[in-house]
Amino acid sequence: MLKARYIKHTLQFKQASGTSRGVLKTKDSWFLILCDNENSQGIGECSIIEGLSPDNLEEYESKLQFVCENINQREELLNGLSKFPSIQFGLETALLDIQASGSKNLFRSHFVRSNSPIKINGLIWMGNKDFMLEQIKTKIELGFSCLKLKIGAIDFEEELNILKSIRAEYSHDVLELRVDANGAFEPEKALDKLNILSEFDLHSIEQPIKQGQFKEMAKLCELSPLPIALDEELIGVTTLADKQLLLEKIQPHYIILKPSLIGGIKGSNEWIEAAGELSIPWWITSALESNIGLNAISQYTAKFNNPLPQGLGTGQLYTNNIDCPLALSGDQLTYNQEVKWDLSLFEEQ
Repeated sequence: MLKARYIKHTLQFKQASGTSRGVLKTKDSWFLILCDNENSQGIGECSIIEGLSPDNLEEYESKLQFVCENINQREELLNGLSKFPSIQFGLETALLDIQASGSKNLFRSHFVRSNSPIKINGLIWMGNKDFMLEQIKTKIELGFSCLKLKIGAIDFEEELNILKSIRAEYSHDVLELRVDANGAFEPEKALDKLNILSEFDLHSIEQPIKQGQFKEMAKLCELSPLPIALDEELIGVTTLADKQLLLEKIQPHYIILKPSLIGGIKGSNEWIEAAGELSIPWWITSALESNIGLNAISQYTAKFNNPLPQGLGTGQLYTNNIDCPLALSGDQLTYNQEVKWDLSLFEEQ
């Protein structure tokens, strides 16, 4: 028999981080904590991003309490959380952790067993030109060969100048550039902007227009000289049939999986299956989780031996993260089993 409780933890950003949805200074996470008869403790993170996560925030803690009260009806719980994907992910990973006797070794892979690294992209936050160029210089000095730039919040011409400055120093052979518009472009202007952006030898652009505009997105994917990756478009699509239909209809060049936003492990598996049927490549990114969630996503990612750089570089964003074996050296994310988890946050008061 399992017992369950949850706690809330507000993560503090080391520096305010700009996106097209505003500037982030804090982010809330909730942690499901399971205990079994042998006193093993399984922990799963339920992470939301306000304005992006589809979870009903007014009912969030009551749903968490319901999960805790009914924790031994796990199949029914997992099948009933489609409208709360972050809780589904937290429950799935807490159950995996309890099965692993609380070790946090959730998936068998060389990432954990032999410290085999996962290559990641470096994330560049929005800001003025000098701030963004300073971040880029730092990431390149650290050894990153793939960077992801958030665009769409400042003047488009200013963003083009930033890209021009980067390409003046670093060709696409040396530095792979991804950009993420977070749906910021207006549909009628998007293709013109994509044509201009394609001049900078970019790898891809994530979500150029807001999700839910299927005809417009399908047309962009057909006509764009710049490969398009779907991100927010995947949120709220809960059945395998609907996932297959969306990909068949839009025909994106890539999809990006954020387990906390798209139905956890089960939802991600379904997207990977649907994408595989259409030979659509994918990569996985974290959604600003603490190291508890990042660890689960990283180990899940490692199972697939996906050669593309993954979006898993968020572990150093916070002043009050959970110390763990995850380590970042340049663009290589590793798991050092010599380092112990600090789980003092989860001790009962």
